[in-house]
Parts: sequence; structure tokens; C-alpha cells
Amino acid sequence: MSDSRLERAFGYKFLDRELLQTALTHRSYCSPHNERLEFLGDAILNAVIARRLFERFPTLPEGDLSRLRANLVRQDSLHQQ
Repeated sequence: MSDSRLERAFGYKFLDRELLQTALTHRSYCSPHNERLEFLGDAILNAVIARRLFERFPTLPEGDLSRLRANLVRQDSLHQQ
């Protein structure tokens, strides 16, 4: 997925494209030190999905929102896109 397509999907403009590329690079590609960025990327993805669900389903209880978010950020769910 291109950077601009990713920005449109998230509704967010990334300021540091180099950091974005590093965050999107699989840890086995070149550096064993991407785990910290993976941690950060996971947190950002969870926050973005949580916000979208919160806005889209204003009356849904927290437990249901949590289950929806968990299903959306699962590895196999992300691989389908």
C-alpha cells in the first residue's frame, strides 16, 4: 500500500515519511531493532481503530467495541487487505 493511500485510509498526514517506512518494514527485513517501532505502530493502529469505532458506533458498549477492535487488528484480518 502506498504512503498516500495509507494516509487516506487513516485520514492522517504523516510528517516523517522515513519513520513511516521504517515502521512499515517487517522486522526480519534489515534490522533487529524495529520491535520498538512495532510496539509504537501497534499502539497507533489500536488508537486509530478505537477512535473510528467509537465515532461510528456511539451507543455500543465498551466490551463490544473492544471485541470489534480486536477482530480488526488481528494479523489474519490485516493480511486480507
